[in-house]
Amino acid sequence: MFDNLSEKLDKALHTLKGHGKITEINVAETLKEVRRALLDADVNFKIAKEFTNTVKEKALGQNVLTTLQPGQLMVKLVKDELTQLMGGEAEGINVTGAPSVVLMSGLQGSGKTTFSGKLANYLKNKKSKKPLLVACDVYRPAAIDQLHIVGEQVGVEVYSDRENKNPVEIARAGIQHAKSLGANVVIIDTAGRLAIDAEMMDEISNIHKAVAPQETLFVVDAMTGQDAVNTAKAFNDVLNFDGVILTKLDGDTRGGAAISIKSVVNKPIKFIGTGEKMDAIDVFYPSRMADRILGMGDVVSLVERAQEQFDEEQARKIQKKIAKNRFGFDDFLTQIQQVKKMGSMKDLMGMIPGVGKALKGMDIDDDAFKYIEAMIYSMTPDERANPSKLNSSRKKRIAAGSGRSIQDVNQLLKQFDQMSKMMKMMQGGKGKQMMQMMQNMR
Repeated sequence: MFDNLSEKLDKALHTLKGHGKITEINVAETLKEVRRALLDADVNFKIAKEFTNTVKEKALGQNVLTTLQPGQLMVKLVKDELTQLMGGEAEGINVTGAPSVVLMSGLQGSGKTTFSGKLANYLKNKKSKKPLLVACDVYRPAAIDQLHIVGEQVGVEVYSDRENKNPVEIARAGIQHAKSLGANVVIIDTAGRLAIDAEMMDEISNIHKAVAPQETLFVVDAMTGQDAVNTAKAFNDVLNFDGVILTKLDGDTRGGAAISIKSVVNKPIKFIGTGEKMDAIDVFYPSRMADRILGMGDVVSLVERAQEQFDEEQARKIQKKIAKNRFGFDDFLTQIQQVKKMGSMKDLMGMIPGVGKALKGMDIDDDAFKYIEAMIYSMTPDERANPSKLNSSRKKRIAAGSGRSIQDVNQLLKQFDQMSKMMKMMQGGKGKQMMQMMQNMR
């Protein structure tokens, strides 16, 4: 996510990060490089120019040149301005109606149908809502089938009418069906086109008038860059939508859409799609995204994801085992399973301050744990409970059983030992020290 932009901004701000003499001239040179980095990321020229002009005015107004750490203050100014450019504060979704109606709009291929399922899953699991998905795409082959598959994956009912070719009537009938079911959120998946055309705009405008949605969301593929911003403007002129959904942010995106879409349509980015799984949906926090763009990580989001997968009862059991020095490989396996539920490994690692830059260009396999799991499953229950019993002959058998080398088994034992020590530190009241170490990495 934003790898190229992050790298170029880091290079641009590198001069100012030191404690050497900083002048108005090299501030101007640095901001010229910042503007170039934004343009390369497909940010609109006018927005990029206004952005750097604002940062320059604030820098000179706050006497950045004479502060003790001018470089750090400049980075903070860039971060604060990026945050404002992307919306300032996170915006929630309005689902207070009875039922609430959420209308999904966007071009074909933007990920609208998949995201409808993700949103239903989010509202069901995070907001304790009972959603209903309504299939109003009567043109695209298999669109109705796709929504039914998505609905099945997240355990949400889908309303469709294959005989009816009038999407306005289907939308109205879907809302009535939701009332009879006791569903309190209706998510309407509408038809997209390969390009904006009058017929499509008329149709979605008619659906909008007929159902009077609490939320109209525009779904856009972040990888389309500046085209995404232009499309958003065209849709907003017709629908006056409430918010933007950026999908495919886990792809090789330049980030221009995320940075400039709010300025162009004056509507907030509400959610982002960060992967293919049905739980790969995040509320969009401008401040956290600015941190990530500037290579500062996103510890808050990382902790939130960890808390979502946190099993309190399991944690208590593990705490007792650690206290008694009985933490074994079965417990290690449980921790791995919880980490796997948190999302893609590259995305998680990018949330740790300083790590995103180190991972530049590296391909981190989401199956990175499968070799570890294979080695653990090759151990006997007694060996998993008592790792100290793993002598040379046992290691050799585990390596052969898992298709790995003796070195791999030794590496696993070393990782296990390090994790055990770290958990003992946390238990021993040194957790604050560890958090301080992470903060110092920023």
